[in-house]
Amino acid sequence: MNSAILKTASSYLLPILLLFSIFILLRGHYHPGGGFVGGLIAAIAFVLHSFTHGNEATLKLLRTHPSSFIPMGLGLAALSMFAPMLGGEPVMTGLWFDEPFPVIGMIGSALFFDLGVYLVVIGVVLTILFTIAQYAE
Repeated sequence: MNSAILKTASSYLLPILLLFSIFILLRGHYHPGGGFVGGLIAAIAFVLHSFTHGNEATLKLLRTHPSSFIPMGLGLAALSMFAPMLGGEPVMTGLWFDEPFPVIGMIGSALFFDLGVYLVVIGVVLTILFTIAQYAE
C-alpha cells in the first residue's frame, strides 16, 4: 500500500498495539482478556505493519518466522499444565507465587499458560496470513 498517512500511522500504532496486547495478556487471569485476545491484537499490529511496509520488512522486524512461535507457545502451555504434577497436584491446578509482583500482581501458572496461548495465536495467525500473501503475489 502506498499511502503515506497509513505508513506513518502504522509506525506509531505498532508499539501502541503491542503494549495494549501485553496489557490484555496480563489482565486476563483477573478480568476478560488473556492470551487469545492479546495474541490477536499483537497479530493485528504486525498485519497492519505488513500491509504498509511489506511482508519482508515485517518478517525482518520479527527476526524469526512466526511459525517458530507455535512450538514455543505449545511447550510453555504444556509445561504450565503439567508442572503441578511434580508437586503431587492434579493437572492444571493453579500454582501461585506467595508475594505479588509490582505492577503485574500475582503470578501463577495461569499466566504462563496464557503466555503460551499468546505465542501460539500470534504464530498461527501470522503464518497463515504470510503464507496467503506469499502465494497471492
